[in-house]
Amino acid sequence: MNEPSPEILGLLADLIGFDSVSSRSNRALIEHAAAYLASFGIDAQVLPSPDGEKASLWATIGPPIDGGLVLSGHSDVVPVEGQPWSTDPFTMDIRGDRAFGRGTADMKGFIACALAAAPQFRDAGLKRPVHIALTYDEEVGCVGAPKLLDWLSRQSPTPAMALIGEPTSMQVVNAHKGILVVRATITGVEAHSSLSHLGVSAIELAAAAVGLLKQIEAELAEMHSDDRFEPPRATISVNRIGGGTAMNILAGQAWFDWDLRSIPGVEPAAVLADFEGRLESEIVAPARAVHPAVAASIKVTAEAPPLAPESEGAAEILAKRILGTNATRAVAYVAEAGQYQQAGMSSILLGPGSIDQAHKADEYIALEQLARCEDFLTRLAKALGS
Repeated sequence: MNEPSPEILGLLADLIGFDSVSSRSNRALIEHAAAYLASFGIDAQVLPSPDGEKASLWATIGPPIDGGLVLSGHSDVVPVEGQPWSTDPFTMDIRGDRAFGRGTADMKGFIACALAAAPQFRDAGLKRPVHIALTYDEEVGCVGAPKLLDWLSRQSPTPAMALIGEPTSMQVVNAHKGILVVRATITGVEAHSSLSHLGVSAIELAAAAVGLLKQIEAELAEMHSDDRFEPPRATISVNRIGGGTAMNILAGQAWFDWDLRSIPGVEPAAVLADFEGRLESEIVAPARAVHPAVAASIKVTAEAPPLAPESEGAAEILAKRILGTNATRAVAYVAEAGQYQQAGMSSILLGPGSIDQAHKADEYIALEQLARCEDFLTRLAKALGS
């Protein structure tokens, strides 16, 4: 089976047509998915975000009892601005054995497969339910899934397993890194740059703080490593920075955004506390002793836990049995599986396409990957049915 069904390709074309970049609403896509499921008699709940601009979807197929499996995908995609696309990124274009378009790999391909499989699950005589979950704002720090999981914690039935369909080339992934995104804001004292002794540059303090972060990163590498990841350690990156008002004025304020990509065993809260304490004692306090207005603040803007391998994990065992493999691997990117695991579900990543194609111009998914996912879900329906 080298090509997916026309139903999957039609659904994928529909999904690609929704411009669900994280900075925009995904409501139209979610409403479309809900209507598609309703056409097969499957009730889907649309769960609005706190501001109502976005929404998640939750649908249950099969008996309303505990112990089911969640098939989860995020509906948002990354921006296309500034990328040299060959075709309209929001119109699926099939060329040869590939389907091109924003989100084909990450991860509307999986969503199309899961939606197309819904009638099979409905007719399979499931012994435990299969749930379909679609979230928002994964691409900006896995922000949407916690809202869904918080809602789910107050509902019944309670799922036991979660399969998050990130692009893994249909290989079982049982570990991924976590993320902590932080904004640090430094307050200095403005002065004319010819009279620098009368002030303190917030940008210079921020530069010292960036150096401190890289020192902490090196210390973490000495204490924790995991060869399954590439690189095999936690990483800290400073990715945006700004401040100052003019070239001849010492900056009164500066800010920078940094992220920690943690491996299992590295506690983000401990890393953050270490940075905050040393920022104060090593950089801010000495400057404040001369200029009392000097200050620093930090704010966590996004966070998601890593996915840790599970001993005899039910989701992993099920997926490996259906695929006929014992192989597993880890990935360096962050996904929502750690959040599902933290909520008490045995969790893995497994989906069509390659992460190497995600976020790029002319993003694509191989049709063979969609066909493999379709085959997996067909087998899954039979395995979970009567």
